[in-house]
Amino acid sequence: MKFKIPIYIAAIGITVTSIFFLTPFFIANLPMFFSKTQRHSEISYGSEAWQKLDIYTPKKTTQSSPVLIFYHGGRWTFGKKEQYAFTALPFVKKGYIVVIPDYSKYPDVKFPTFVEDAALALSWTYDHISKYGGDHKKLYLAGHSSGAHLAALISANPAYLNETGKDRKIIKAFAGLAGPYNFIPEEKDLIDMFGPPENYPNMWISTFIDGNQPPMLLLHGAKDNVVKRINLDVSKEKIEEKGGVVVTKIYQDVDHIEIMGALSWVWRGKAPVAQDMLEFFERHP
Repeated sequence: MKFKIPIYIAAIGITVTSIFFLTPFFIANLPMFFSKTQRHSEISYGSEAWQKLDIYTPKKTTQSSPVLIFYHGGRWTFGKKEQYAFTALPFVKKGYIVVIPDYSKYPDVKFPTFVEDAALALSWTYDHISKYGGDHKKLYLAGHSSGAHLAALISANPAYLNETGKDRKIIKAFAGLAGPYNFIPEEKDLIDMFGPPENYPNMWISTFIDGNQPPMLLLHGAKDNVVKRINLDVSKEKIEEKGGVVVTKIYQDVDHIEIMGALSWVWRGKAPVAQDMLEFFERHP
C-alpha cells in the first residue's frame, strides 16, 4: 500500500502480509522462556473482549519502577500482544515494567476507535500499575509502525486522554519506531479505514503538534521501504517549529522490520534501538 503525506508527497507502502509471523515470532520470544521476567496475562483495561493487555515485570519490583507501554504494529489490521513479548525484555532487564496492549483493528472498527483503545489502555495503566510495582508518574510510550502512530497520536492530541479523564502530561516521553505519522490513504481499505477525506487531518500527528506534547524520539531505518522517512522529517519540522522537544535517529542498513527486530536477540546487533530509547527516557524522568 502507499500513503502520501499532506503537502509534502511521501508514502508508506506495506506489501507484506505479516510481520514476524508464527515461527519468527516464536524464535524472537525464545529468551522469555528462560528469563525471570514475570508475565501477567489477559488483563482487561475495558469492557470489550479485545481490550486486554499483558504486563511484564522484573522478578523484584519497587513502587518506583518506571513503566513503558509498547503498542505493536500491524497496519491497524493484525497482530497480537503476545507475539511482541520480546520487545519487553531489554527494558525489564533495566528495571522497567512493560505493558503491551491489544486494541481493536480494521475491518471490525475504523479510525479513531483503535486510537481510543490506545488511550484507554494508557489511562488504565496510570490508575492500576502501582499494583504491579510501577510508578504511574514515570510513564513512557513507544510503538512500532502503526503502533507508533497510535502512541504518537495520543501523545499529540490531548482529546483522547481527556476523554478518559487524564491529561497528556502524564506521558513523560514517547519513542516511535518507523511510524507513519502523516499520510494520505490511497488503497481502498485504508480510505475506508480513515475516510472520508475531510477526516484525514484528524489522523495526522502534525495537526496537533503545539509544543506542549511530550518529548519525542523518532527512529527510522535508512532501508525502510514500507514507511517513508519523510513521515519522520515532517514531524520533526513541525515539532521544532512549535518549540517542542524532538530527537531523531536514522539507522543505516536497517529496514522496517529490522528496527523492531533490533529489540529481540535475533537482530539486536543491527541497531542500538533499546539503548537509544532508554537513554532518551532517562533524560526525561
